[in-house]
Amino acid sequence: MSPKSFTITKKIAKHGSQAIICIPEVLRDKLKPGLLVEITIDIIEN
Repeated sequence: MSPKSFTITKKIAKHGSQAIICIPEVLRDKLKPGLLVEITIDIIEN
């Protein structure tokens, strides 16, 4: 069984006027449309 909890440290990217977080490709198969996930954002540095 694979883990169901992941910790990802990312810089916020910019896409036009929106700030986005890109999910790593390794999680692509685990994150399907319609899947309910919980995301917590902790600001590490300003």
